[in-house]
Amino acid sequence: MQVRKLLKEEDAVSPVIGVILMVAITVILAAVIASFVLGLGGSTTKTPQAKFTWDYNSYNGWAGGNLTVTHDGGATIKAKELVIRGQGFNSTVDSSLPFKEVDIVNKGDRTWADAEANPTTTTSSKKGGDSAVVSGDYMTAWVNNDYDLRLVYESSEGDNSATLASDTGPNTS
Repeated sequence: MQVRKLLKEEDAVSPVIGVILMVAITVILAAVIASFVLGLGGSTTKTPQAKFTWDYNSYNGWAGGNLTVTHDGGATIKAKELVIRGQGFNSTVDSSLPFKEVDIVNKGDRTWADAEANPTTTTSSKKGGDSAVVSGDYMTAWVNNDYDLRLVYESSEGDNSATLASDTGPNTS
């Protein structure tokens, strides 16, 4: 037996196993990079946690009233990411009501950021201003008494949407 030859051998891993390991590492790195580039790594946008309350006040002699949604605490949310969606927004012109014109085109949704552009909706800007809705801010809209509405958070990136609060009118069946 040639003991000296065994002691002088320096190859610990055969070249075939080395090539296989290099190919495996390359494939794993390519998969990780591709998942981040293609957006398969998952969304990092989380739904904000906030509490909202609804307060409906009927209007004398009319089958409706005003509905106030108030941010009662929790996360600050961008105004453009809050939408009140559903049925029951007032869409009739009535000279006895405290507003003159009604935006009939936009019957279904009221975004918090664009509320002032709609004659039947107002918001407070005492604390949050135009860009954010913070605790104490509110939005008031004229609604029929059979409304069914949801306050929906929609992220700016469009990858996350969630209903934060909902309410129905006193005459909703």
